[in-house]
Amino acid sequence: MNYTPLFLSLKIAGIATCIVFVLGVIFARLIARNNFPGKRILEAILLLPLVLPPTVVGFGLLYLFGKNGPIGSLLLNWFDYQVIFTWVGAVIAAIVVSFPLMYQSAQASFQNYDRNIENAAFTMGASKFKVFWTISFPLAWPGLLAGLVLTFARALGEFGATLMIAGYIPNQTETIPLAIYFAVESGNTDAAVFWVVSIIAIGFSAILWLNWWSGKNILKFTSDK
Repeated sequence: MNYTPLFLSLKIAGIATCIVFVLGVIFARLIARNNFPGKRILEAILLLPLVLPPTVVGFGLLYLFGKNGPIGSLLLNWFDYQVIFTWVGAVIAAIVVSFPLMYQSAQASFQNYDRNIENAAFTMGASKFKVFWTISFPLAWPGLLAGLVLTFARALGEFGATLMIAGYIPNQTETIPLAIYFAVESGNTDAAVFWVVSIIAIGFSAILWLNWWSGKNILKFTSDK
């Protein structure tokens, strides 16, 4: 059995999750704390991949990063690099489709705690950076962690957009979802079953750990009070 799809999927999902976490926290924090013209339009754009078919997202990425696309042509002319049909393209697809989940969780987290705690810190002379890392981030962490797990699971299971921008190249862009699809297409049921069980096990473990962690911390918070 070739385990490349497993390692490649974990690599792509891990990188995408790290990038999405940072971007999701930044955008959620800025948008949750500020009102500006076009705020609702920007939020709608950020959440759009959540409601679009993956093939539509993939087509958009293919247009942007193709040889003649606005981003793809720049990368090709300036750096002689092509994103299409590479694992980097799979990472980009995973980032785009999973970002809305992280953004929603982060935004809810930053809106649900008492902002008077932050205001008290500001009145005592604390900087915005210090308030964020010592107060805002820890208070929002449970929701951020939930978004982190959901982002990883979504990135791990991405199929449609990945197939369009990265294609199916064995040992190069062959993620678990692609391996399942093409194993079924070729009649290799054993391989398909193996990868189905594998991705279910990974997703189930991530969600089970999140539920365990959340329950443990809720009990700890209740006992402390």
